[in-house]
Amino acid sequence: MYRPMIGITMGDAAGVGPEIIIKALEDPSLYQACRPFVIGDRSILERAKKLVRSEFAILAIESPEDGRFSHGVIDCLDLALVSADLPYGRVSAEAGHAAFSYVKKAVELADAGRIDAICTAPLNKEALHKAGHLYPGHTEILAQLTGTTDYAMLLSSPQLKVIHVTTHIGLIDAVKQITEQRVYTVVALADQALKRSGCEKPRIAVCGINPHAGENGLFGYGEEEEKIVPAVIRAQEEGICVVGPLPADTLFYRAVKGDFDMVVAMYHDQGHGPIKVLGLETGVNITVGLHVIRTSVDHGTAFDIAGTGKADESSLKEAIRQAILLSPKASRLT
Repeated sequence: MYRPMIGITMGDAAGVGPEIIIKALEDPSLYQACRPFVIGDRSILERAKKLVRSEFAILAIESPEDGRFSHGVIDCLDLALVSADLPYGRVSAEAGHAAFSYVKKAVELADAGRIDAICTAPLNKEALHKAGHLYPGHTEILAQLTGTTDYAMLLSSPQLKVIHVTTHIGLIDAVKQITEQRVYTVVALADQALKRSGCEKPRIAVCGINPHAGENGLFGYGEEEEKIVPAVIRAQEEGICVVGPLPADTLFYRAVKGDFDMVVAMYHDQGHGPIKVLGLETGVNITVGLHVIRTSVDHGTAFDIAGTGKADESSLKEAIRQAILLSPKASRLT
């Protein structure tokens, strides 16, 4: 069986990323299914290792091909960008620049065909901006680094899958950026993503923007009729099984019950809220539309508990598993 090579970016060194990486890679089943290695700083992983009392060895490697990929050893492509005594839980340009650099290196490796997928630990947006990297988050960084224009954020949990039309922008700006073309594009990306994951006939439902999906013009200014309805009709005419716009206050319940395979959310909190209510430990963030596979945890850097050893690694383990499943080579050879 082919074991995909998964590059795990360390995220913000002041957050819980290094800790959850150590904890996640203590699971021997991950090494049986893939060849994981960390793109980050060895000194920070050594610190995290002591924090969680791990007996694993941290091996610095110069290239992915040098890794041992053996349970008991964590291979680290050591970029040596962060001071070993960087304080936990504080925003710093040093950590923000390093987090960006880890992702950039991962994309370079993926573009060169040297790794099969990227799995990202959380970065801190304020630290990223402080370092001069003015991106809203991982999704936008990856889109620019890969030259991708049509992409979307997909949140996946065992009970619910949600894809977003807009993400890291204010609500007023989000409504402005929702267009017929963008809604259609995201519906098409949802259909493609579900089919690639093995769902032969995906059932997709689209949220409205306003309460009760506008209630036939009673709420809002006709956004549903202008921006969503034409996109849904276009997708239906192309054979995609999609309905909407539907009221968001009942749609997520119906999706969890099994009526739909994926929900198209119009803005960040509309989609994130239901997923996170179901449990942060099971959610995975997948960037759809890239030419590289990228999965991530569905939580932030958790500065409030960084350095305490309390962080839960479940979401990262699931993100690694999703990266394995999505790997083209793994799909072809297993």
